[in-house]
Amino acid sequence: MAALPPAARVMDWPTGLLVHDGKLLGIDWSVWKVLGWLGNLVFFSRFFVQWYATEKLRRVVVPTAFWWLSLIGSVLLLIYSLRQRDSVFIFAYAFTWIPYIRNLIIHHRHADAHLECETCGHSCPPHSNFCGSCGAPLAGSAAKTAR
Repeated sequence: MAALPPAARVMDWPTGLLVHDGKLLGIDWSVWKVLGWLGNLVFFSRFFVQWYATEKLRRVVVPTAFWWLSLIGSVLLLIYSLRQRDSVFIFAYAFTWIPYIRNLIIHHRHADAHLECETCGHSCPPHSNFCGSCGAPLAGSAAKTAR
């Protein structure tokens, strides 16, 4: 086979970055490989969710979406590692789902405990005596505080 002229080699280098030995990114793709990369993508995306939420509120926050992405990403990676039978990888993701589920439960309980202001409809944190939005006294705050 004849060698390509220098101009053709220069124009072909971007293709060489994406396709190597006839494989996209040089990876031997399969359904399991796609599942593993999807797990990595979902798990990594939580970084952007947390960053966006923190920048938006100008304080450090961990939104519920962070915990959902953590849970889904780690479960996908656990499934992939079980298929690969890699004990190190399996152990790395075998128990990570426990704090993610716990944090989702805590968030759900906290959201359910919020009090709604009858004056403006604003959702106020548990144990609040007055609405942070309009300043009106919250109905039920005395009853919940007495418990």
